[in-house]
Amino acid sequence: MDMIRIYNTLTKQKEEFKPVEAGKAGIYLCGPTVYKPSHIGHMVGPVIFDAVKRYLVYSGYDVKLIINITDVDDKLIAESNRRGIPMAAVAEEMTDDYLRNLEIMNVRESVNAFPKVSDHIGNIIDFVQKLIEKGFAYESDGDVYFDVGRFSEYGKLSHRSLEQMTGEGGSTANRKHTPFDFALWKSAKPGEPSWDSPWGQGRPGWHIECSVMSKEMLGETFDIHGGGLDLVFPHHENEVAQSEARHGKPMCRYWMHNGLMQASSETGKLGGRNTSERDSLNSSPECDSASQEAGKISKSKGASAFRDMLAKVEPETIRFFLLSTHYRRPIDFSMERIEEVHKGLETFYRFIKRYEKVSGRSFYALEVPRRRDAGGRADAAEQISGLRQKFLDFMDDDFNTGGAVGVLFDLLRVLNRSLDDQERRGIHTPFSEELTIGVTTLRELGLTLGLFVAEPKSGGEPSPDSGVINNLMKLLIELRAAARQNKDFAVADKIRKDLTAMGIALTDSPQGTDWTYF
Repeated sequence: MDMIRIYNTLTKQKEEFKPVEAGKAGIYLCGPTVYKPSHIGHMVGPVIFDAVKRYLVYSGYDVKLIINITDVDDKLIAESNRRGIPMAAVAEEMTDDYLRNLEIMNVRESVNAFPKVSDHIGNIIDFVQKLIEKGFAYESDGDVYFDVGRFSEYGKLSHRSLEQMTGEGGSTANRKHTPFDFALWKSAKPGEPSWDSPWGQGRPGWHIECSVMSKEMLGETFDIHGGGLDLVFPHHENEVAQSEARHGKPMCRYWMHNGLMQASSETGKLGGRNTSERDSLNSSPECDSASQEAGKISKSKGASAFRDMLAKVEPETIRFFLLSTHYRRPIDFSMERIEEVHKGLETFYRFIKRYEKVSGRSFYALEVPRRRDAGGRADAAEQISGLRQKFLDFMDDDFNTGGAVGVLFDLLRVLNRSLDDQERRGIHTPFSEELTIGVTTLRELGLTLGLFVAEPKSGGEPSPDSGVINNLMKLLIELRAAARQNKDFAVADKIRKDLTAMGIALTDSPQGTDWTYF
């Protein structure tokens, strides 16, 4: 197999990918805590690691991708109390929202399993018990803590010493040996969801869940552990300590951390000739996690629900946006930047429409190689062959999707010129070899990133103006209000019911009526 290199957070360098089992790859990605609707930040990791899986499959590997669901957590308990419904009901509702969004983003089918914490309580209790038996954990007043002082390599992933860390204080400080010890099991407070354990009623700590579920799904040592840069410490550092203390071997071979999405007003032309160079990290240090976390888009900062964004932006545009930057870089989010990306994507759509008109063939029905060793042709036009190899080189070099997207734009320029020549010769003349091979190559490489999988719903034209949609909704809300004022409740109810059938919910309040997709 061709050599793929991955930047490993543990060693702070790129390493050749050598899986635990030849020809196979196991990937575990930390998923969401499902207490609020998903926002765009929740799509970053799944889209990135979906592309990683696609490329590894394209390179000949049998890949298993796991994304966990945290459905037991303090945040879920707080939301349950706020809404007056069981924690499990909150989790189920928000998990459905998350999975629905992954399906829209063309990710869900790539994921082999979505294990939930609530389904692994027994495994978690057994894991914690084994850590106690081995001397790495201790019980204290119904809680169980990991004894950081017993694990000599603590801090090796985040490259911090204990002197550089801040321990957890609060009401549990007097129960722990040191402030750095962290909870494996938490005793339950009255009225909280809990499970029986050898230490009394309680629930798992946050960190232990991923150590347990990754082991159950992928084994004691697996290939790639992914997650946002904000998870390096303490979450992933604690995973390393728990798993390696329990099993006496490395938890995984490669730690991959994606940059965080942060609000920004910066825009830049996508697909310019320096796209690939701008996004390359070959000579750049890893981005600073503290500075990224400061600007991170999150639920706590009021990030809007992802379904609201989908009302304004096509899913493929969002995917293109997320993959247009190297995964380790921060993602500067703004609607201006999204619009720039959409304009860049439309240049591909326009070419595809031209090609289909001239050739009489469907671009999306083209049969293309699904393995890299089956792609490319010895007799291919030199320029096309060179661009394909450049794309592969970027992806082999730490999955540099930003550089790869830049190559797609370079390929598009070549194809547009070739199609111009074809139209000048006449559409009834045989297609040039360069154009035929080039179009097939565009679809082949696009599919490795999960792009150009199917014809966009908008047919390659700009998405409907969200302002028009807002104005139409405003009009319907005003008509409904007028009907209610005139006591024409049949019309008012029909407006609400018909909108509900279309996936639009109306919410009445003293301040007026608002609408949202659901």
